[in-house]
Amino acid sequence: METLSEQLNSFLEHLSLKTVLFLAVEFELVPLAMCRVPLSKCPIRDPLPIVHKYYKSGDLIIAAILSQIYIAIDPIMFEKCPSEELFADLSHFNPSWTYLASMELLSTKGRFIPNYKSASQSRPVAAITGPNSDICLYAATILCFYKIPQISYGSAPRTDNKMEAVFFHQMFPSQTHQNIGILHLLLYFKWTWIGMISLSDETGERFVQDMVPMLSQKGICVDFIAIMPEVAFSSEAAEGVAEAVKKYKVVMGSTAKVLVLHGEIHTMIMLRLFLQLPELEDTPLCETAKLWIWTAQMDFTSLPFESSWDISSIHGAISFAVNSVELSGFQKFIQERKLDSEEKDGFIRPFWQLAFLCSFTDSTAVQEDGEMCTGEEELGALPGSVFETITTAHSYSIYNGVYALAHALQDWQFSGFRLRVTTHSRQWNLLDHEGWQLYHFLRSVSFNNSAGESISFDTNGELVTNLDIVNWVTFPNQSFLRVKVGKADSTALSEKMFSINDKAIVWPAMFNQVQPLSVCNEYCRSGYSKRKIEGRPFCCYDCLPCPQGKISNEKDMNECFECPEGQYPNKCQNSCIPKEISFLTYGEPLGISLAAVALSFFVITAVVLGIFVKHRETPIVKANNRDLTYTLLISLLLSFLCGLLFIGQPQKWTCLLRQTAFGIIFSVAVSCVLAKTVIVVLAFLATKPGSRMRRWLGKKLASSIVLACSLFQTTICTVWLATSPPFPGFDRHSMTETIVLECNEGSVTMFYGVLSFLGFLALISFTVAFLARKLPDSFNEAKFITFSMLVFCSVWVSFVPTYLSTKGKSMVAVEIFSILTSSAGLLACIFFPKCYVIIVRPEQNKKGHLMRKHEVE
Repeated sequence: METLSEQLNSFLEHLSLKTVLFLAVEFELVPLAMCRVPLSKCPIRDPLPIVHKYYKSGDLIIAAILSQIYIAIDPIMFEKCPSEELFADLSHFNPSWTYLASMELLSTKGRFIPNYKSASQSRPVAAITGPNSDICLYAATILCFYKIPQISYGSAPRTDNKMEAVFFHQMFPSQTHQNIGILHLLLYFKWTWIGMISLSDETGERFVQDMVPMLSQKGICVDFIAIMPEVAFSSEAAEGVAEAVKKYKVVMGSTAKVLVLHGEIHTMIMLRLFLQLPELEDTPLCETAKLWIWTAQMDFTSLPFESSWDISSIHGAISFAVNSVELSGFQKFIQERKLDSEEKDGFIRPFWQLAFLCSFTDSTAVQEDGEMCTGEEELGALPGSVFETITTAHSYSIYNGVYALAHALQDWQFSGFRLRVTTHSRQWNLLDHEGWQLYHFLRSVSFNNSAGESISFDTNGELVTNLDIVNWVTFPNQSFLRVKVGKADSTALSEKMFSINDKAIVWPAMFNQVQPLSVCNEYCRSGYSKRKIEGRPFCCYDCLPCPQGKISNEKDMNECFECPEGQYPNKCQNSCIPKEISFLTYGEPLGISLAAVALSFFVITAVVLGIFVKHRETPIVKANNRDLTYTLLISLLLSFLCGLLFIGQPQKWTCLLRQTAFGIIFSVAVSCVLAKTVIVVLAFLATKPGSRMRRWLGKKLASSIVLACSLFQTTICTVWLATSPPFPGFDRHSMTETIVLECNEGSVTMFYGVLSFLGFLALISFTVAFLARKLPDSFNEAKFITFSMLVFCSVWVSFVPTYLSTKGKSMVAVEIFSILTSSAGLLACIFFPKCYVIIVRPEQNKKGHLMRKHEVE
């Protein structure tokens, strides 16, 4: 394989050089154009030959159909027959020339006779095509019929022809893989509002069709989809410029800060022209800062007149690129290239003229300044914007493609397939009917190149490799760097396939070296939620504050949410704060005050009880039924102490006693008042002549009333405790910032049943006392009872709405206050007047005084 290896190395060297010879503008071409001269003067001849080509003999021939050069010529006016001079420098990005080149591969060297060859070795064993998809597809149309494997080092087309697909091998990763990489990049930096630009070809349309739904599913909106304007040399050039200006206004005037550009290797030429429109047209055009994202098919290319243009417009751009490493010795080899390096190299002379802006004496393309090429110019002295000497992604792909073919051929040789070597000439003859078998070995080839990188293809014929994420950094001297800042690994798991070092990225200068924000509107900060704007894309929205009780703790949340139990929103409604446990304690002012009042009234009641016990034989005490008086005073004593059960941390036993003790004690108190009132009324009626009410007077009636009422209330409380008793619980919802430790009533129905019965007794007592308010004072204190029951009823009527409208420990305080107030009302209204008489006016506490007062009345 020594001869084969030498041939491949030489071939590789030239291909690597030619990948960067892309220096001009596309134009339409009609190779066999009609002319205005008489038809008799238009000779019929063979197609015009392809001028820029290279050939070197070898044991096996690997062909290459590469369109690398754009050269601008004057418009064709069709005033004379086309000549070879006229078409000497043509654009090779053209279907007709690609078809012609493909047909020449199948012809005898030096003659254009398709499908005829005088020597079998003249047919190539494989072809390398690129750099764009059209060239690959045009070449495949011809080559697949002859089962010639094809390696594409640029973007490969999508074809429905199964035969073409079988012989396709791509040195470019799957387009789907690149699309996913772009998606991850946008999501990583949260760029949800972008512009999209593509070429007006099938690959551009496919890119848009694939990307837009994918972006939409992930919450990314496309503000506009534009077609990159083409450069035309025709009578429609003025209209083309006007259309380009319109597109410029759309693209640069968009609020999207990030623009995704899908292009081919020559798209950089059009992009630089596009960005130069304001200066070229001398028209002020709207412009905002933009960050460009380029697909891997693009590379830096320029026209000769663009070499002096400022390249700062691409500073900070991010692009994808096929993974590549610097090849040892490649840069030195490129920089030392001279005109006389290869006699049969048809590419280097036109490149030399374009790169150094000079002319050869025998060239038809004379530069305006008349400078002549010496051939001693140094390629290493050219700026990067004119000629790069590093191993670019396209160069690296060609390098790997050639060696993939070499390894496939070697595998084929040692596999026992029908290769034979002649003993005399050492020339390999490949049997034509077996040449198609090479593609099997290409699919399975796997090797490490000289840079240590593993090279292999998948089952679809696509190279198994990564995509680099590259940051473009430009400098004032027209040089630039491609800085690798991340990668998209197709072989990794989905969560690890994308990685990037955002700290290493240099952002465009117009963003002040900070990461750009590309959204339809400003982010909704935490504490707000998004609201869709009718008639606008879903990425455009208003921001509304979270409703009371809800938060949003991230940017751009669709909905606010409630805090977990035990937490509440802060003032900004962007985080949750743990709630504090709250209950009425003896250590806080309110608890101390209520406890002090309860104890004070307890002492006062005890003093009153002592006074009544001490003066139990006096008329005023006897007249009020001593047993009822003592019972009432004892119940008031207990009611004041009952208030203390509501203060402090709720315990199981306190919860069981709170409401039941309160209900029973107050039932006893109110029933005593009712009994006293009934006795007063009966005593008055018994004084009338012939009244039968006297037999109802006595302790039995009073005791019966008190016992009956108390027993009924006790029954209610017993049922309550037996079925659904109160228990300590947490109220996490009624208070925003606190968790209330409370006594859960268990059965609300039973709780209000106790209150209802108590209210019923109070209402009856008040009614009877009110009817008896004008009875003579000597019989009893009916007026004081009426007033006391009025106070009692007023307190508890106001208690219910107040209790229901308050929350937390305030509810407990309201109930304690109601207990103390109603008890104090009974104590003050019924017993204070009597204590006044007993202590201050003892002379009135005599039977004779009471009788005289009755007689006066």
